[in-house]
Amino acid sequence: MSRQDWRLEGDWLKNCNCAFGCPCDFQAPPTEGECQGFLGMRITSGHFGDTRLDGLGFFVVVKFPGPLHEGNGDAQVLIDERASPNQLEALSEILSGAHSDEGTLFHIFSLIVARLHDPVVAPIEFEFDLAGRTARIEIPGALSSRVAPIRNPVTDEPHRIRVVMPEGFEHLEGEVASADIESTGELAFTTQGSHSTLAHVIQTPQGVVA
Repeated sequence: MSRQDWRLEGDWLKNCNCAFGCPCDFQAPPTEGECQGFLGMRITSGHFGDTRLDGLGFFVVVKFPGPLHEGNGDAQVLIDERASPNQLEALSEILSGAHSDEGTLFHIFSLIVARLHDPVVAPIEFEFDLAGRTARIEIPGALSSRVAPIRNPVTDEPHRIRVVMPEGFEHLEGEVASADIESTGELAFTTQGSHSTLAHVIQTPQGVVA
């Protein structure tokens, strides 16, 4: 397939096993040595060529033995069961990195993942409140996660912190929160009170533009 134009805009969520702040965003090694987590989005508006992708969701569960830039990772893609065959193919093509510039998110993903497990096509329940720093995701047989604001350990008031990355390839600005994760697919792991980033993003073949 020749290179296609595409665009994805929507609600972005990245949850992982690290401490609040995600060391990867700071060019630092994972908190516990290995990286376990997931990222993905609900597409509010998107297309791949002439195929519309509005309203669909996809997430990618990952496991890396060390820092992401060292590679040798495992990944499993989770895609909304409402996707038609054409939409499934379109999302798979975007995630492959074959239609993205060098150094952009999906191109980098294609270089650092050594083992891509069979995809899961399943119903996705997704709730997302960027300002409130809350989210919920349920994918039966694969993934469950809850996101809530970080709490001040003295007052128990919600704590707000934002990460701004002018040259980011995943997002340019994200709200940091606390995540509980239960991954029950081929890449199984659990966390409590680990890192979460919520963001609104626009991804294109040239990289993230918002």
